[in-house]
Amino acid sequence: MRVGLLGCGIVGTKLVGLINERGPTIEAGSGLRLELAAIAVRSSSKDRGLDLDDSMLTTDAEALVTDPSIDVIVEVIGGIEPARSLILAALKSGKPVITANKELLANVGAELYEAAAANGVDLLFEAAAAGAVPIVRPLRESLLGEDVRRVMGIVNGTTNYILTRMADDGVSYADALSEAQRLGYAERDPTADVGGFDAGAKAAIMASIAFGAQVVAGDVYHEGIGAITQGDIEFARQFSYTIKLLAIAELQDVADGEGSEIGVRVYPAMVPNDHPLASVRGSFNAVFVEGQACGELMFYGQGAGGLPTASAVLGDLVDASLNLRRHTFHPVPSGPRARIRSIDALESAYYIGLTVEDNPGVMSAVAGVLATHDISIKTMQQQEAVPNEDGDQARVALITHTALERDMQATLVDLRRLDDVCDVNSVLRVIGS
Repeated sequence: MRVGLLGCGIVGTKLVGLINERGPTIEAGSGLRLELAAIAVRSSSKDRGLDLDDSMLTTDAEALVTDPSIDVIVEVIGGIEPARSLILAALKSGKPVITANKELLANVGAELYEAAAANGVDLLFEAAAAGAVPIVRPLRESLLGEDVRRVMGIVNGTTNYILTRMADDGVSYADALSEAQRLGYAERDPTADVGGFDAGAKAAIMASIAFGAQVVAGDVYHEGIGAITQGDIEFARQFSYTIKLLAIAELQDVADGEGSEIGVRVYPAMVPNDHPLASVRGSFNAVFVEGQACGELMFYGQGAGGLPTASAVLGDLVDASLNLRRHTFHPVPSGPRARIRSIDALESAYYIGLTVEDNPGVMSAVAGVLATHDISIKTMQQQEAVPNEDGDQARVALITHTALERDMQATLVDLRRLDDVCDVNSVLRVIGS
């Protein structure tokens, strides 16, 4: 199979190395010989540290994807355009496509899935969800007949690395982020990672596959990790929780009995220490799947870096090539536009961190505000008061029983109005065991 590669950055260069290294093993096991035919790049003069024939590089990506001598296309350039147009051209030319482009799939995936099905070829994208962790294929194939109700996971290695360093070593958020950038886990502009947008795109993709409905990036509720402090980390530890950035997609029946809604959200949450996701450290990813018949499953592995991503791409490349040789393909399960559940309808327990004046009756006033909104306190802790120029202040942390998001937001407004509440420092959802 002659392979055309779009892009030769971090993932692309690692893929070239893997094809050269693992090619003989793949051929021995499957009879399939992968031959890298051409690579489309922006600049053919850039040194990529690869031993490539100059004739293999081209700046004409359009000609590459329609070249009849090329059998399979791999896209690792990222972004929406020109990736979208190039992939559509390849599919219409009868070529399977492998992509790691989560932004593209989370925004216009339905169009690409339909084009692949119409032309009877594969569109495979394992690397677009959780790095080397195989989650797309199980959702597409192994669990196709399962009634999946929830997919929840750590799908961004950068933020998990930052939160792990903060929790394990007492490193500040700013220092942990700088370290992640030095190690190549985080981009120079880390907004997509730390703001939850990268995880949100992956959540949209997983929700679409798991529930057979069209979910796009704009449907996902986002919160990032930029406001997490060492104080939050310490309170979580005292309550026997660990803070993780979670991507969650849930299928929930509508109260009126008319169908179901999909809730898709990304936010930092307090995870019980006895939950499997709490032990996922460093740049690793893990995805927790809950189904009616299968129960609970967890998929775990490397989530950040060029090599793990390239490994997932190579797996898809082999799969697509074998399918092409057999004149078959795996269609992407698709369906109508999803009914999205509003974040206001979320039911969760909550952690609230407050700074209050150390005066008599403050805790009673705080509890009274929560009670007004039908929210009860499960547990509460107060740190020793610290003197300052405005009088003694104390840090208070509490965890509530399950409440509606809309009620919690109204509660926060009223808490900020209390004279003795100096600040609402943190609000995190709490995941059950």
